[in-house]
Amino acid sequence: MRTFPPRIVPAIVEFIYGDRAKSPRRVGKPLERELTGSWSARRGPYRVLNDIREDEARVIVLRVDQRADGYRAR
Repeated sequence: MRTFPPRIVPAIVEFIYGDRAKSPRRVGKPLERELTGSWSARRGPYRVLNDIREDEARVIVLRVDQRADGYRAR
């Protein structure tokens, strides 16, 4: 499991429970191809990939990764 620098963790948590939770489609962009249906948003050198499930009023965080690695297959 990758560890994140201590300074970035509060920014990512604040984004997930703040902007993304309040207005999921306002920040970020919808993804295409094999990631269709998912959304992406940048936070500093990191990218937050998530699914927005409006029928459940839920945002599911799929992955937080460095922007250079955000879309690579695992």
